[in-house]
Amino acid sequence: MNNNVANKIVVITGASSGLGAETARHLAVLGATVVLGARREDRITTLAESIIAKGGKALAIETDVTDRASVQNLIDTAVNTHGRIDVLLNNAGVMPLSPLEKLRVDEWDLMIDVNIKGVLYGIAAALPHMKEQKSGHIINVSSVAGHHVLDSSAVYSATKFAVRALSEGLRGEVKPYNLRTTIISPGAVQSELLNGIHDEATAKQLQSFVPEIAISADSFARCVAFAISQPEDVDINEILFRPTKQKI
Repeated sequence: MNNNVANKIVVITGASSGLGAETARHLAVLGATVVLGARREDRITTLAESIIAKGGKALAIETDVTDRASVQNLIDTAVNTHGRIDVLLNNAGVMPLSPLEKLRVDEWDLMIDVNIKGVLYGIAAALPHMKEQKSGHIINVSSVAGHHVLDSSAVYSATKFAVRALSEGLRGEVKPYNLRTTIISPGAVQSELLNGIHDEATAKQLQSFVPEIAISADSFARCVAFAISQPEDVDINEILFRPTKQKI
């Protein structure tokens, strides 16, 4: 694989665990400088220290993607520290699945705030810098649930369909500025998302089979690296992947 990753400044939201943390480790090994954003400052600080101890470059910045000013601070700090931003990975997400009839409206609001508005805040913060640079790559994370509405996933799926729509709209708009956009839609991948499901019946159903088929977070990290590593005239717009065992 052509390593077009080395020396790039990559900002990752939701970097404290799972897909974000593993991607940070993977890209750092490939030579990227990773800027880690998450609410759990202790975790991203520990992650940054471990990357640096292995010879990589990392910076941890406490970030709440539901707070526009916090996301702006993440991006601006990355640019002020390193002079530019090459890649934004809008990875932060939550998945408190439940049937609509349970009326868990606070969880609906949370998914909208994190999964949709968090992505928009990232775009709003990064896009002016990338337009000025005439280069950059925005990677948004959707889901298999952004292609198919699964049991108890109506609101979650709605947010992930929205991420795909936003990303496609963004793709068309940024062509004059030489920017690239990618949507990555994972299936069952090992992460902490299941821990956020508080509806007991839904949690029990998913826990009964998802851990058996879920593949490692490294699978996601390699997809991110593949999209970034392409020559600058190649724009990988969408990657949809699942465990081989996953039917839907």
